[in-house]
Amino acid sequence: MGLVLLCVFLPLVTVAWGQYGDYYYGPYNYGDNDEWVNVYRQGFNFQCPHGQVIVAVRSVFSKKEGSDRLWNYACMPAAQSLGEPTECWWEEINRAGTEWYQTCSNNGLVAGFQSQYFPSVLDREWQFYCCRYSRRCPYSCWLTTEYPGHYGEDMDMVMYTYDHYIRGATTTFSAVDR
Repeated sequence: MGLVLLCVFLPLVTVAWGQYGDYYYGPYNYGDNDEWVNVYRQGFNFQCPHGQVIVAVRSVFSKKEGSDRLWNYACMPAAQSLGEPTECWWEEINRAGTEWYQTCSNNGLVAGFQSQYFPSVLDREWQFYCCRYSRRCPYSCWLTTEYPGHYGEDMDMVMYTYDHYIRGATTTFSAVDR
């Protein structure tokens, strides 16, 4: 299901190690705790301001609300060592009701998400908004497995240092768990 998809979506986020920058971001401002980018069972489109990338993801799960999640994101400017954004684009859609793995193509960093809920499969489809910068980011990527540990858990994932970036995500889908 899309919820399982997204619950595991960020449980395995692809992270890139940047070339420079070793300072702490500080506390993230998600806005008012009651502000979410979506309501249950509705679509949404979230994009960081130009030159910024996603650095934090917060989500809560509700089985009662169609096994869906509320989402919230925080953005920060990309490190100056990456230069300016040269192009941004929407990646292919990750369909609801399937397992998927995706990273931004062309060395892009995640700067937004678009999602639509499908009640027939109790899942979401996802599309990443990616931006490439003028200087290539030398990195080694790995998938985190920390967020969340189970599809129904709430999550609050933060890139605590300025030289880590979200490059993509993966998910699982279970027709049994939905």
